[in-house]
Amino acid sequence: MNNSLLTFLPFIVIIGAMFLMTRSAKKKQQAAAQMRDHMTPGTGVRTIGGMYATVKEIGDDTVTLEVAPGVHAVYAKNAIGAVLEDAEYNRIVHGIEDDASADSPVVPDDASSLTEAPAETEDEAPKLDLGKKDEPKKDEPKDGKADGEADAK
Repeated sequence: MNNSLLTFLPFIVIIGAMFLMTRSAKKKQQAAAQMRDHMTPGTGVRTIGGMYATVKEIGDDTVTLEVAPGVHAVYAKNAIGAVLEDAEYNRIVHGIEDDASADSPVVPDDASSLTEAPAETEDEAPKLDLGKKDEPKKDEPKDGKADGEADAK
């Protein structure tokens, strides 16, 4: 009897794992369906393809999205990947920041703006000394020709 139990133990573990996986998948499907049920006309959404649009009309299995001003397209409800808050949609699509994030400090893209103020013109820009001089090296002749070269006149 002990041998038969050990024989079936891997199958029991696999069946249990499959049960847990299908249960998790069902929960995700229910959460996605609930999210899609919260769509109303005027809501900003992101499709599963990554396109941002505004909901215009909602049907039983379809949704009409305004993908650009005056441009409408019909999508399956299942194609909606996320329903976005108004502030997030405006930030992503229109570049409009809400009041809370406007007070936050702006972080520069590079460190140059942290070290000194930008110069107004090229003449005011500081010159960097990279250790090179305009003078010829000691072993180079002043006329720029190598030893043994003749003038080609």
